[in-house]
Amino acid sequence: MTKTDIRERAFNFACRIVKFHRAAARNATSRPILLQALRAGTSIGANLEEAEAGQSKADFISKMRIALKEARETHYWLRLIAATELVKPARIAALTEEANELTAILTTIVRNAGRSSRR
Repeated sequence: MTKTDIRERAFNFACRIVKFHRAAARNATSRPILLQALRAGTSIGANLEEAEAGQSKADFISKMRIALKEARETHYWLRLIAATELVKPARIAALTEEANELTAILTTIVRNAGRSSRR
């Protein structure tokens, strides 16, 4: 996977999160949790874009770590939404899986970037 691929994948994920939020934020109970998922889910790609423009290897790694944290947070909120049935779990299974996959990919990128910076 290239850097462009992960950035495009994160962008597409953010688009799906925005559409999901728009469709699901119907009642007062679900809004705060859905907003958290929206914020974290759209932040992944924003941090990847910032990482791409990093001023140094350390800056790149820092932004990638933030993107990873946001992916993990998004996964958490989606799991909570499913577990509390604010939205039917089947409706967000694909989003939850994508958040999990983004987390795995970003974990690998951060590990590899950290290794190469120590050489």
